[in-house]
Amino acid sequence: MPAKLKIAITGGIGAGKSEVSRVISGAGYLVIDADKVAKEILSSDHEVKRIIIKEFGAASYSNGFPDKTYLAKNVFSDPQKVEKINAIIHPRTILKIMSKVDENLKTKAMVFVESALIFEANRDELFDYIIHVSSIAENRLDRAAKSKGISKSEVEKRMLHQLDEETKKRKSDFIIENNSTLEDLENKTMFVLKILESISKG
Repeated sequence: MPAKLKIAITGGIGAGKSEVSRVISGAGYLVIDADKVAKEILSSDHEVKRIIIKEFGAASYSNGFPDKTYLAKNVFSDPQKVEKINAIIHPRTILKIMSKVDENLKTKAMVFVESALIFEANRDELFDYIIHVSSIAENRLDRAAKSKGISKSEVEKRMLHQLDEETKKRKSDFIIENNSTLEDLENKTMFVLKILESISKG
């Protein structure tokens, strides 16, 4: 009997989650980007805005939109403040994501969610399978600094907020190593996708 699968795509900053998501999306599957959902909530949820301004100051927003420079400097550089802002945004984000997942599973066999903090936020139990995208620290530093336009030391700071690679690997169902070419990553992703399609077909 066909199964309806909820699948998470996770991995540390710069590991290559977005590339894996791109391949899966290109194969015709819905991939919900948790980061985008969180940003939407940060920008448009009035209750969230009110709480964040109260906690971190009026400068958190500029012309009604999150002030990325202010937040990066005054919130995301402080582990305690990161924990606090995550506690405000994460519950609303996961609620919205799982609602989208359930709605789409009415017509689809599998729905994917890309999120860096599946384990950190203790959300792994919400998914049937977890794909962990892994890469050596040097590659992750280079990719993240380039794609996000930040320094390597800033990337290293953000890495401190995430679980170590080995712990994530142990907790995951599938591991995709991303230390070679883009073609190699695409081939590995398609291999995992074929296994999941086989599982979903029962």
